[in-house]
Order: sequence, then C-alpha cells, then structure tokens
Amino acid sequence: MRWHASLRSVGTFTSKYFVVWVVIAVPIALYSPQTFTPIAAYITPLLGIIMLGMGLTLTPADFRRIGERPRDVFVGAMGQWLLMPVFAVVLVGVLGLPEEVGLGLLLLGVAPGGTASNVMTYLGKGDVALSVTITSVTTIAAPLVMPTWIVVLANESVSVTFGQMAGSIVQIVLLPVVAGVFLRIVLDRYAPTAASIGLSIFPAISVLTIVGIVAAIVAVNTGTIRSAGSMVFLAVVLHNALGLAGGYVVGHTSGMDEDRARACAFEVGLQNSGLAVALAGEFFASPAVALIPALFSVWHNVSGPALATLFVRLDDDSSVDEAITPSD
Repeated sequence: MRWHASLRSVGTFTSKYFVVWVVIAVPIALYSPQTFTPIAAYITPLLGIIMLGMGLTLTPADFRRIGERPRDVFVGAMGQWLLMPVFAVVLVGVLGLPEEVGLGLLLLGVAPGGTASNVMTYLGKGDVALSVTITSVTTIAAPLVMPTWIVVLANESVSVTFGQMAGSIVQIVLLPVVAGVFLRIVLDRYAPTAASIGLSIFPAISVLTIVGIVAAIVAVNTGTIRSAGSMVFLAVVLHNALGLAGGYVVGHTSGMDEDRARACAFEVGLQNSGLAVALAGEFFASPAVALIPALFSVWHNVSGPALATLFVRLDDDSSVDEAITPSD
C-alpha cells in the first residue's frame, strides 16, 4: 500500500538524520529553555514509551539467541565495568581536573549503562536484545559495583540501595520492553497489518521523543552548561568517545557479529548519567561533583545519535555497493 510505504519512508528519513534534529534542538533549548523545560517532568514515562516501542521490534527468537551466546553479555558487562572506570582515572590524571570535578568523572565512569544505550542501539541497527540484557545486568549489579569502585578509586563511600536501583530498571526498561514483546506476539498473530504499520512509524516517534528529552535536559541544565570550562567539556567528550570506541573494539575482538559489536559500543560508551547526577547531589556536598555527569547527559545524546547515524549510513553505502557490484 502506498500510504504504508510513505510511513516507512518518514521513519527512515527521520532516523537517518537523527543527529541533525538534535543539533537543531540543543541551541534552541540552551537559549530558550522555557520552550522545553515542561518536558523534563515527563522524561521517565517518555523513556518508557520508547522502550515499549523497542519491545515491539523484538521477538522471542531474539532473546533465545542471547541464551545461546551468554558470553557476549558477559563481555559487554565487563567492558562497562572495567573500561569506563579506567578511562575516567586516566583522564582525571592527564587533564589535571580539580578534585571535586574529577570525582564526578569517576562517579560517572562507575555508573551502569543508561537506557539511552538501548535507544541508540535500536537506531544504529544493533542487537537491541543484547543491549537491553547488558543494561539490565549492569544496573542490577550497580549497588555492589559502584560503591566498590568509588572506595577503590576515590576512597569515598557511596551508599545505594538495591531496591532503588531495581525499581528504576524494572519501571523504565524491563516492564515496557516485556510489554512490547508480548504486544508484538499478539499483533503478529491477530493483526499483522497493524504490527507492520507500527514498526514502520515507530522510528520517527522514537527519534522525536528522544530529541525532546535531550532538549529538556539541556533546558534544565543551562546554568551548568554555560559555567563549565573547556577542560571539563574535553573530559566529557573524551570519556564518551573512548567508551564508544573501546566497546566497539572489544565487541569485534571478542568475535561478536557487527550488530552485537554496535550494541557493545553503545553499552560501554553511554552511561546512566542521570543516576550519577542523583548520587552526586545526594552523597556529596559540592555541586561541582555533579557537573560532569550533568554535561554528559547532554553530550551522549549528541554523540550517540551521531554514531547511530554513521552506522546507518555505512549500512546504506554497503547496500549500494552490493547492488552495483556485478555478480560472477
């Protein structure tokens, strides 16, 4: 049907230029924060909607593949737990960050994977089931892993309750994804046309939603962003870039397929910066500790879409090359 093809084209176009929409929205939010601040109150349910939609893209077969290769989950989780803390320590020393600012980078480095990694994996045509599984594993383990790393790296004690973390992962990730998977099963069985339409239009919905979330984060942190020095911005950009590159390299060197290596890149490089901001405010008196996590929450929603866009373009270029290459 022509209108169905049009919906698919809209979804493809919107996803392909994700980074463009983010680049447009961020300056508007920075200089006119009142435009987007109302969205901030709805970030959690909006993330839930995105996760529900991603659940619609999954089938039970996707998760059976995870069970067949649990090593990939282990590799991705270990990459998250080891690479980002080490990168944080190195950057604190190399850049000579002030103690309290450096502590914020360490706190960010030991945080689990953020839900943004699941969204970017989906948009970058990675293995979403693997991404969701790694996010779940690292988040559930965070009450043990985070305080341990902080004590080792910064000689500070951070108390995080398991219930707090478990409640967050259940509400934002697990329940919506599971609901989406079951909805997909029902639609495939009883309304396959509706399922096809939903999968066609959802990329556009997810892109617009995440752009709104990014703009809201910028809007409520304009003071923090404007007061940050260039060295702090450099620390945020380098930490994120090292994580994305390190995760991708670890994925490939461990023998993962391309879609799983992409998931590993996003899982390692995109931290749960919102959790780091919350912990900084709760357990440390200086607002400087929250500076880098707050900036990271903005930056990784620029770098993530940029990398997802690059992956999609690489796939498109590869498809074109295959189409024009004469067969033997």
